[in-house]
Amino acid sequence: MIRSAAALCVSLSFAHIAAAQTFPSRPLRMLIPAGSGGGVDTVARIIGTPLAAALGQPVVMENRPGAGTMLASELTAKSAPDGYTLLMVTNSHVINAGLHKNLRYDPLNDFAEISFVTTLPYLLVVHPSVPARSAKDLIALAKQHPGKLYFASAGTGSGTHLAFELFVSLANINAVHVPYKSGSPALVDLSGGHVQMMISNIINCMPYVRNKRLIGLGISSAKPSPSFPQFPTIAASGLPGYDASAWYGVLAPARVPPEIVARLNREINAILRTADVREKLAAQGADVAGSTPEEFAAILRRDLQKWAKVTAGLKMQTQ
Repeated sequence: MIRSAAALCVSLSFAHIAAAQTFPSRPLRMLIPAGSGGGVDTVARIIGTPLAAALGQPVVMENRPGAGTMLASELTAKSAPDGYTLLMVTNSHVINAGLHKNLRYDPLNDFAEISFVTTLPYLLVVHPSVPARSAKDLIALAKQHPGKLYFASAGTGSGTHLAFELFVSLANINAVHVPYKSGSPALVDLSGGHVQMMISNIINCMPYVRNKRLIGLGISSAKPSPSFPQFPTIAASGLPGYDASAWYGVLAPARVPPEIVARLNREINAILRTADVREKLAAQGADVAGSTPEEFAAILRRDLQKWAKVTAGLKMQTQ
């Protein structure tokens, strides 16, 4: 029995080595937890094209919006651990762990961390009809009309949802959440005046701001953005201590052979160092990151704890 078990372990080890040596021998797919045209879709495609060239195989982009990004995470967790399924994940992945106690996957243990990719701030935007031109103005307006202002999000549990819940909590205001399936339809309704405000992915909302269909009041990061110097931070324009930014990274199913994880990490970090990719991400307002798998795992654990505190009071609303 012991010899048989040992033989099996040796056999599996050789199988992993063989798989890593021939990887990739067919196209990969990268799941995107949102519809086309949004921030995560944009980042995934900026990374996916050079990744395909580096690996010598196509990387097929597969948009899987739904369930506040949980659909794409669940599909990834249940995929074969062979390196051929990747997920361009957002910080919603760890936010959902605090919102939903009955997740059909473990946000940490059911995934293999490949690499952190980039961070970018959200932007607090309002419809032009809203008489507020700063975060301070908006807070004062919400206090004058408790429960009368509606804020959109890319879905319950999304980063845009929790970023505004943090705003609501710190400002001590009462506003009504209106969740959408993704950020794009939320912005369409916001620009049409059906809701009044949103903390949006900055990639998504900047075309609306440039066309004056929305008004930008402040960015969500603790420090000003070099890419968007026209916007003060929310913290500096009315809400001291506010800090909430989006981030993106690449995950794979758990138990992907470590040799394949190392190969994917190496290729993605090399891509992030190229001038072309850095320029494309910077044009979107994103700060290039990159990491080891272990560093990305630490970021996931840290943010899971951070957002669990924010979501604690929201669980009954989102079950």
